[in-house]
Amino acid sequence: MAKKLIPFAIAYDFDGTLAPGNMQEYDFVPSVGMTKTAFWKEVAELAKEHNADSILMYMMHMLDKAHAAHVPVRKTDFINFGRSVTLFEGVRDWFDRIDKYGKERGLKIEHYIISSGNREMIEGTSIAKKFTAIYASSFVYDHNGVAKWPALAVNYTTKTQFLFRINKGVMNVYDNSKVNEFVPKEDRPVPFKNMVFIGDGDTDIPCFRMVKEQGGHAIAVYKPNTRGTKGKADKLIQEGRVNFIAPANYSENGEIDTVVKAIIDKVAADTALIQLGKRG
Repeated sequence: MAKKLIPFAIAYDFDGTLAPGNMQEYDFVPSVGMTKTAFWKEVAELAKEHNADSILMYMMHMLDKAHAAHVPVRKTDFINFGRSVTLFEGVRDWFDRIDKYGKERGLKIEHYIISSGNREMIEGTSIAKKFTAIYASSFVYDHNGVAKWPALAVNYTTKTQFLFRINKGVMNVYDNSKVNEFVPKEDRPVPFKNMVFIGDGDTDIPCFRMVKEQGGHAIAVYKPNTRGTKGKADKLIQEGRVNFIAPANYSENGEIDTVVKAIIDKVAADTALIQLGKRG
């Protein structure tokens, strides 16, 4: 009889964590005739003018600017925009490498995205199939496949609900009853202590804190060789919001690789000790 693998989840922000910059800036923003600076400046102005959520405002602004520029916004178009997104070094082979390392130590690794970016664009990237679920802002599409309304807007505070969904095994976004049901910690499919959250900045702080305070591990990454980025990450360590910081380089034997493998080793060892205690 095969030994049951220990459940272990790694959740990631996307923009600035797995890929440099914001995904909209690669092909979409230039396609509507704007610079990234001008686009995000207008989004901030709209949010202030309407006292609105900035994620909803960027989604509305995407549709408005695309309409004005005659740029199609079908689901397939967003997926195609995602194909141009570049990834940090080592990301492409990271998932298979970590899965293999975990399995060798008795863990079943699952990967999740929790992002304020566009889900359809993430689905267009080369790593989309590596994730058990992609929780990100997305649109409702009409009968012609054209985006017409936000289906989900993921901001810095709503991100934490998806950690609970992973923890409780409630994957469907529309299911608000099961995710709020009481489930004893020991009966949850993925304990927080078997969870890692990797993000890059202020919008990830609620997730960092929740995972860390629940016994899991929070890792803040920063863009390598970029002035000022490490200082922001250092502040997160000093304030006790994360367990570790590292440059966003996922290559084998790099800092993130070493830290995550050490966490996997710890979870495997802790589980073995608990099982030995039960036998005693």
